[in-house]
Amino acid sequence: MIGFFDLLARPLLRAFEPEDAHALTIRALRLAPRIRQPSDDARLAVRAFGLNFRNPVGIAAGFDKGADVPDALLRIGFGFAEIGTVTLRPQAGNPRPRLFRLDTDEAIINRFGFNSPGGKAVLARLVARANSGGIIGVNIGANRDTADRGADYVRLIEMFAPVASYFTVNVSSPNTLGLRDLQQAHALDDLLARVVAARERVSLNAGATPVLLKIAPDLTLSELDDVVAVARRRRVDGMIVANTTVSRPPGLRDTKAREAGGLSGRPLFRLATRMLAETYVRAESAFPLIGAGGIDSGAAAVAKLRAGCCLVQLYSALVFRGLGLLAEIKAEMLRALEASRSESLADLVGIDAAALTGEPWPK
Repeated sequence: MIGFFDLLARPLLRAFEPEDAHALTIRALRLAPRIRQPSDDARLAVRAFGLNFRNPVGIAAGFDKGADVPDALLRIGFGFAEIGTVTLRPQAGNPRPRLFRLDTDEAIINRFGFNSPGGKAVLARLVARANSGGIIGVNIGANRDTADRGADYVRLIEMFAPVASYFTVNVSSPNTLGLRDLQQAHALDDLLARVVAARERVSLNAGATPVLLKIAPDLTLSELDDVVAVARRRRVDGMIVANTTVSRPPGLRDTKAREAGGLSGRPLFRLATRMLAETYVRAESAFPLIGAGGIDSGAAAVAKLRAGCCLVQLYSALVFRGLGLLAEIKAEMLRALEASRSESLADLVGIDAAALTGEPWPK
């Protein structure tokens, strides 16, 4: 099914505006036959945050904002799916156009601004599939006009705890004014204290739900010191490194690179991977990491593991490489295990991190 989709549908989708093409992809996945892919090799299994992942490759937040197709994503072979970002109240986001393909750079720029159907609508969809199994993370964010943004995160924790496999606290989108300020030490400490306290309250009925923090790749190393210190002090269960970047690496050729918004895709890989390694050495195994940003091949995914993560997420590369990329990544991970004579992906995690932190800063 995946090969058929990549062969026929992808060229057709490229004829549409990016946001329309994305909507058509979601619709196609919703209508796709319920054909499950072959079982994953047992060596790809990962245990992290108290959860058992059948393989380490997840779909990043932003693809399925409204929890329309999480089960279809699991069926085609992802080890987990992260839906959202979900806001408490429905929110239209920024005006269109707000999604741009940089074809010559294999990159995407988006400035969606947390468009979301709202917590109630997304919750209803997750409740309807609650007995389907699989790991579904819920990425949460604040409405742009909320005076007390922390209260939005707390309420979303309370709402989704019974159906979320884990939460991702998104304070790193560049497209909501002032949101990234929540990464500053004092604001982050207050937010995580409230989020973790809410998680503990609801765990009496809903069970323990891991809380992850997603950060920007644009933090300075001093800011990263503070972020990791706060995350460790507040005992979050993990971090995702990293969100999109507001920087524009030299060498971008597409004229749309001048558009405002967060850049993702191949040009983000070096910066995001360096930030992953920097986070890994600071976390000192206090919690696991998920690596995201620029994964467009099996080799890139393995490089993320070696930089310090035990799980990876992708999205933008699917636009340029298709769903076949998923099988390629899994196969390359198995080849990496065989080459290193390892039995577990855990043996690869972080083995290049220290060396990466000593290299010149990526431009």
